[in-house]
Amino acid sequence: MRRLLLVRHASTAAVRAAAFGADEALDAAGTAAAARLAARLPRGEVLISPARRAAETAAGLTVTRVEPALAECDFGAWAGRPLAEIASAEPEAVHAWMTDPDAAPHGGESLTALLARVRRWLDDQAQQDGTGIAVTHGGVVKAAVVTALDAPASAFWRIDVAPVSITELHAHDGRWTVTRVNEREVKRPGPLSSDVAA
Repeated sequence: MRRLLLVRHASTAAVRAAAFGADEALDAAGTAAAARLAARLPRGEVLISPARRAAETAAGLTVTRVEPALAECDFGAWAGRPLAEIASAEPEAVHAWMTDPDAAPHGGESLTALLARVRRWLDDQAQQDGTGIAVTHGGVVKAAVVTALDAPASAFWRIDVAPVSITELHAHDGRWTVTRVNEREVKRPGPLSSDVAA
């Protein structure tokens, strides 16, 4: 049996700006969240996307290898730009991208191509045993859930994956099941005002 924990990289300036990712570093909050990540994960083979933000997120883990299949969707000319800016300048292109899985108006990778890449990787992972931890991107995690559920491509847009969240899949006889999605770090509350000495 293969247990696969998919971790979205920690926050970056692009994540906070709702921009398409480029190869950027984590922001201060992302660096702090990444430092706490190892405590939330079991031991296992650690695979990471080639992106800097994935490597920085996995800094506290013992990385087994960089896995090209875990790279974020290639957003072409949109990389690094805020979605709102692109939607304002190219509304038809954004509409096509979000409604036609074969569209790639940015000149990069289509949703269909991303889903196919992730499916090939999951097919390989289903033949492995033990626990695998993949530090990757929101698009890859969403594509993995869509693939595991055999859902239509349109389901991709209905999945939320927060920074440093954990999504878990299990493979049994080559078939995937989804056991948790978008599990976020539990914030411990500070002391109540009544607990603080005056």
